[in-house]
Amino acid sequence: MLEPLNEAMDHIERHLDQPIEVAELARIAVTSEYHFRRLFSALAGVPLSEYVRRRRLTVAAAEVLAGERSLLDIAVRYGYTSTEAFTRAFRALHGVGPGEARRTGAALRAQPRMSFRLIVEGSGSMRYRLVEKDAFTVVGRKARVPLVYEGVNPAIAEFIRSIDPETVQRIADLSDQEPHGLVSVTDDLDESRAEGTELDYYHAVVTGADVPGDMQGLAVPAGTWAVFESSGEFPRTLQHLWRDVYTQWFPSNPYRSRPGPEMLRTELSADGTTAEAELWIPVERSTG
Repeated sequence: MLEPLNEAMDHIERHLDQPIEVAELARIAVTSEYHFRRLFSALAGVPLSEYVRRRRLTVAAAEVLAGERSLLDIAVRYGYTSTEAFTRAFRALHGVGPGEARRTGAALRAQPRMSFRLIVEGSGSMRYRLVEKDAFTVVGRKARVPLVYEGVNPAIAEFIRSIDPETVQRIADLSDQEPHGLVSVTDDLDESRAEGTELDYYHAVVTGADVPGDMQGLAVPAGTWAVFESSGEFPRTLQHLWRDVYTQWFPSNPYRSRPGPEMLRTELSADGTTAEAELWIPVERSTG
C-alpha cells in the first residue's frame, strides 16, 4: 500500500506547476478518490489540498528569492490568477509578502516533501470485526459544526449541552440495533478535509423507527462496516482510535473506506478517566 502512495507523492512533485487531479493520484495509489483523501489526511496530518498548496508556495518561494522571474510569472506558474492573490497566499504561509522577501532576503517557512514508510511498533493488537448491516436511519439532533483535528470540538460540546435531558432520553429510547445507545455521527465532510471546514454532526441513535417531527434523520443504505474497539485513558483513547485505523489497519488490510457516515459509541467509566470506544466506518473491499 505504501509504495503506490509514494508514487502518488512523486506525481505531486512533478506537477506542482500544473493542475493536479485527485482522480489521477487515486489511480496511481490504486484506490478510490474518497479513500485517498481520507488516508492521506490521516497519514500526513494535513488535508491533501493544504499539503499541495504549501508545497507550491515552498517551491515558489525559492524562485522568488532567486529573482530570475517576475512575481507575476511565478504567480501564474503556480496557479494564481494575479500577483494580489499570490501575495495573500504567500504571506499566509511565510509571514511576509513575496516582494518584501525578495528585497530583504527574509527567513521563510518551508513544507518539506513528504514520503511514507512503515514503522512496526508491535505495541498491541487492534480489535475489529466486519458487520453487514441492512439499511437503517440515524435519528437525533443535528448541527453543522467546524472540523477540529486536535482536542475537544467546542462547537460539538456546546451543541450537546444545548439538548435538554428529556429529548436526549427520547432519542436514546429509539435505539433498536447496533451500535446500541447514543452515538456520535459525522457526515457530509468537505472534500478537502481542511480544518475549519464544516461537517454534519448528529447526537443520535441507529434505528429502524420513523423520525419524530422535532428530530433529524439520515438514511443510510445497506453495506459493510468495519467496527474497531478500543479501551483506555480518556480522552486519549478516542483521539488515537481514528488515527490508528487509517495509519495501521487500512494500509495492511484489503479494504478501503467508502462514502457514508462514521459512528462512534463511547462508554465512560464512573470517574470519567477511562473509556470503552467503538468506531464504525463504512468500508468496501479494495479492487487493486
